[in-house]
Amino acid sequence: MKTIGILTSGGDAPGMNAAVRSVVRSAESMGITVKGVLRGYNGLIENNITDLDIRSVSDIIHRGGTALFTARCPKFKTEEGIQEAVKNCRDNGIEGLVVIGGDGSFRGARELSLRGIPCIGIPATIDNDISSTEYTIGFDTAMNTVVEMVDKLRDTACSHDRCSVVEVMGHGAGDLALQCGLAVGATSIVIPEKGYNPEEIIEKIRSTHKRGRNHFIIIVSEDLCDVRQLAKEIENATGIESRATIIGHVQRGGNPSLRDRVVASKMGYAAVQLLNDGIGNRIVALKDNKIVNYDIIESLDMEKTFDAETYMLADIISI
Repeated sequence: MKTIGILTSGGDAPGMNAAVRSVVRSAESMGITVKGVLRGYNGLIENNITDLDIRSVSDIIHRGGTALFTARCPKFKTEEGIQEAVKNCRDNGIEGLVVIGGDGSFRGARELSLRGIPCIGIPATIDNDISSTEYTIGFDTAMNTVVEMVDKLRDTACSHDRCSVVEVMGHGAGDLALQCGLAVGATSIVIPEKGYNPEEIIEKIRSTHKRGRNHFIIIVSEDLCDVRQLAKEIENATGIESRATIIGHVQRGGNPSLRDRVVASKMGYAAVQLLNDGIGNRIVALKDNKIVNYDIIESLDMEKTFDAETYMLADIISI
């Protein structure tokens, strides 16, 4: 394989740049030329493609976001859009493609693989919601951002004997809320895997209040409830002043953590190695802290496991 392409797609995640850097420099070491596709599948359809070399990816390993930019691309869901992308790959001599993103990005990679453009997916999303891997690039950085923000909120909650109801991202997966809830000592953690029950939350606050606790943190995964309404219900039921905070897209930003940089670098090398060996239609993943890979179609059908043990632990020690 002489030339490969690389793109980032879907929501940005800290560590994407580290993966891009690793792909370009790993390819260089194997004698492979790299083309950067700008703005995800949009760039592939619009032929927005540029040459990358070892110097063009200098000083990006520590930067958040993605130097290749990203965008949603409804047109790529059509056969016409896919065929335009395939043509542009061939016109630019792209024999294989590294796709950095989430499940939606991998579905696009699968379509290209089925049409003769071998693709390797690298999982990158702060939600950690890709079932085929234990870890996705960006997750660690996002967790640390949430913990830092909630620790600051705790100072105010403690000073005023308040309850802080905090919404974090998750997009249907509770990993971010669960891990952060445990890390900040949340009284209750509301995640999609366990459902939303305001009475249970209120009862937990009452029980903990009786044990002498005067300030509370409630962590809620996005789209499960209106956190402002929940804060009102808590205040009305307990008499404890309650405030809602939606952390929002700050969770996607910031310099990637050490773990995200290291995992991204390892996954980037593994992706290039697969393409260099003539292997496509795979997703690079982390299992038992080792880099592995799975067939794209099989990986998209895998079921995400719920960390019930961590949830139980968080509940036990939140008294």
